[in-house]
Amino acid sequence: MRTKFIGAVAAVALAATGAHAQISDDAVKIGILQDFSGLYADLVGNSSLLGVQMAVEDFGGKVLGKPITVMFADHQNKADIASNVARQWWDVDKLDMAQGVGTSSVGLAVRAMAKERGKLDINTGAATSDLTGKACSPTGFHWVYDTYALGKVTGSATVKTGGDTWFFLTADYAFGHALERDVTSFVNAGGGKVLGAVRHPISTSDFSSFLLQAQASKAKVVGLANAGNDTVNSIKQAAEFGIVASGQRLAGLLVFITDIHALGLKTAQGLVLSESFYWDMTEDTRKFAKRFVERRKAMTGGKELYPNMLNAGDYESTLHYLKAIEAAGTDDPVKVATKMREMPINSFYAKDVKIREDGRVMRPFYLMQVKAPSESKGPWDYYKVLQTVSGEDAFRPAAQSECPLLKKS
Repeated sequence: MRTKFIGAVAAVALAATGAHAQISDDAVKIGILQDFSGLYADLVGNSSLLGVQMAVEDFGGKVLGKPITVMFADHQNKADIASNVARQWWDVDKLDMAQGVGTSSVGLAVRAMAKERGKLDINTGAATSDLTGKACSPTGFHWVYDTYALGKVTGSATVKTGGDTWFFLTADYAFGHALERDVTSFVNAGGGKVLGAVRHPISTSDFSSFLLQAQASKAKVVGLANAGNDTVNSIKQAAEFGIVASGQRLAGLLVFITDIHALGLKTAQGLVLSESFYWDMTEDTRKFAKRFVERRKAMTGGKELYPNMLNAGDYESTLHYLKAIEAAGTDDPVKVATKMREMPINSFYAKDVKIREDGRVMRPFYLMQVKAPSESKGPWDYYKVLQTVSGEDAFRPAAQSECPLLKKS
């Protein structure tokens, strides 16, 4: 099946010659493969594209005297479409780095292709912790979060505060399965018990039968192992069914600030979740958010969208990649990947963060709670930080990993 090529954005500057530079095909080509039209489009799509574009512009539009080209395509949350696009990009268009690759089934498919070809991929969008486990690669990176960290930070905290029986509403694909698996391990480790689970199709509109099963389970916590519009719709319909009003708690296992905005504070207040980025954390995050919002409005005809952790990761990972090319003096995937692991990450997102040998970015995580309407000081002022968790504590220990690149101790 041939996929539609969505478009390309060329960098501003013309190439200087620079005989010392070892840049293949006289250009560095970055390909953003994301959901531009489906249930995750507001989370990623044009917001991911903007994050990458801003990083390229801030870097100067060229690296080692060669232009940076950004291509993008809509994978439609389908692994076969993503594989066809990636194959075209790598085999024909001579792509240097695949970026974004949200949806876990898509991310795993593209990772396998990149690993086979010795190409570099930076995954900011998919959550499955298998990307730094059995699917790890010397030229692969997992940048923002994973199901292990989400499960540990949110799941463990919920069990400790009395939520010791669980029922899962799980999106029926690789991401949902991995998230349910990882959260279950922390529920069990904390002395809790999973009473059951139901799996729903991705991008469903009617959660009534699934919520009735959750109610009937009498579990104290209904764990939402889904994302994007599926999370928004399941929370809205849970309110209609009186799930929380009747005494059960909702655990949002992957929730973004755009989801809270869609729900409104009246519906979302009190929800506990985990994030690795919040726009109102520091002066640097606020400056980035202001720039991002202004640019995003221009792309959407005035619709206001604040950056989420994925968009921050799109910017940060692209900038780190370009810095590594400059430091390595080449765009050779293995040499650049090695340099990326050697260099600490420093940006508005996080300071002095290391990348582990399996490609896992060891960034801090935050346990957040959604503010009540009376606590919010203005638009998009939605979170308060309950707890900060270091990367070493949030992510899977090397000794427990299936990745052969890690030295087990």
